[in-house]
Amino acid sequence: MKRILVLVMAATFALGAAAAPAGAADAELVRNSRRALDSLTATNQAARQLRKKATAVLVFPKMIKAGFLFGGQIGDGVLLEGDRVAGYYNSVAASYGLQVGGQVFGYALFFMNAGALDYLKESSGWEIGSGPSVVVVDQGMAKSFSSTTLTQDVYAFIFDQKGLMAGVGIQGSKITRVDE
Repeated sequence: MKRILVLVMAATFALGAAAAPAGAADAELVRNSRRALDSLTATNQAARQLRKKATAVLVFPKMIKAGFLFGGQIGDGVLLEGDRVAGYYNSVAASYGLQVGGQVFGYALFFMNAGALDYLKESSGWEIGSGPSVVVVDQGMAKSFSSTTLTQDVYAFIFDQKGLMAGVGIQGSKITRVDE
């Protein structure tokens, strides 16, 4: 049973990583990403402040996560520099442990300086946990957020969680640019 699950997950990740957004899918992904970012910043003051100061925002409007002991998550996103689309990205992650269920969520990465953004653009696949420092902004941190507390390279927000699965994270994720 475990072997079948591993093979299914590996095939899913391989197909997801190899698939490039094209044509109408591009336009829909851009619309969904902008809509998700607008919704996040309308409801979260910290995200709103970061958006004003960020060099760019990488938005994954729909990540799909599932697992039973072995787990994985996958989704596509858009890098926005201001209102301009600066690239398309894919995020994948795998995990192992006491987990069961499925979940859909979105996340946004706010790049606060050119160095962090350059690292994303120049790497052949950025693994969160290496490279620029990433701070996940939770509810508690968001309440005490101010322009003077902006000290990190990248801030991450997880939003619109739906489904039944304990824990959502982006650590261990690999983000790869997808050719347009």
